[in-house]
Amino acid sequence: MSKKIQPKDSYLIGVISDTHGRLPPSVLKVFERTDLIIHAGDIGDPEILNSLGKIAPTIAVRGNMDRGKWARRLPQNETVKICRRQLHVLHDVYNLDINLDSNNYHVVIYGHTHQPQVEKQQRVLYVNPGSAVHPRFGYPPSVVLLQIEGDSIKVRLIDLTR
Repeated sequence: MSKKIQPKDSYLIGVISDTHGRLPPSVLKVFERTDLIIHAGDIGDPEILNSLGKIAPTIAVRGNMDRGKWARRLPQNETVKICRRQLHVLHDVYNLDINLDSNNYHVVIYGHTHQPQVEKQQRVLYVNPGSAVHPRFGYPPSVVLLQIEGDSIKVRLIDLTR
């Protein structure tokens, strides 16, 4: 499935993952000016998506811990087109089953590891916001703000403890 976002010059996108049924108030503050929110799975409770949806349109994929009728309605992955950029969203990057070269993808957004990561491999930017509530390996709870302006993509990792 692919979603195209309304055209405009600049987009601020909030990226979150692995909330496991909890949404810290600090996330709402960080995301208050976003144009779009992407949740990369392990949501834990559909009310999380309702709360995020009150801030901005929200796109979410199902994580391995998302269960129940509400979760089955979520896609395993999603492609989002913003400006001239194409983003692919899934929960576990090891389940990535698309040809990134032939489909002209620019960003892969994922979660699952509870560890933030921003890494460019060849021409594709891989972004994991970490976990907003259950970080691992000494990382703080975190989310990402993704700014897209034309061909430019800027990533800011936000430490939620600050």
